[in-house]
Amino acid sequence: MAERERRRVRPRGTIFVPRTQILSASDVAKAITRMAHEVVERTHDIDGLFVVGLQTGGVPFATALAAAISTIVGNPVDLGLLDVAFYRDDIALHPVVESATTTISSDLTDRTVLLVDDVLFTGRTIRAALNALSDWGRPSAVQLAVMVDRGHRELPIRPDYVGKNLPTSREEAIDATTDGVWIGKLVAK
Repeated sequence: MAERERRRVRPRGTIFVPRTQILSASDVAKAITRMAHEVVERTHDIDGLFVVGLQTGGVPFATALAAAISTIVGNPVDLGLLDVAFYRDDIALHPVVESATTTISSDLTDRTVLLVDDVLFTGRTIRAALNALSDWGRPSAVQLAVMVDRGHRELPIRPDYVGKNLPTSREEAIDATTDGVWIGKLVAK
């Protein structure tokens, strides 16, 4: 492993120590509702929308976003889960989570896919997700929704819907859940 990669990888045996809460559960719920309205406004064929949560952090946000969109349009929205572990270009650096599975109920060809994740950082997870989606068909469009965009992109990836833009240093860490968003650091157990 190159020294550059070693510096960027979350070391095993570390825990997140929160410093400051950035968003409360109420703030997260409001951001999800706002993003749901934006999705409905921008998506031409809402019946063809398929929301896909990225394992594991994007799943609760995708579930909440799909529910909010369903409430707005009055119809259920398809929801799936996508595990991108085997599509990552740094699989040796990130352990595969056994409980993370892909659950996509139908072919995505000619559908609008809304990828949902908790935090957008370097963009490598989204690149892996785009590769993984090709196994499920050829969507007519792929959009990206994230709760937190923290910058530091290494790839030309930009979200369509953002809950909160939160510029950070590389040494900081973000924990985003539906209960809130915290900024902190990683420390050894």
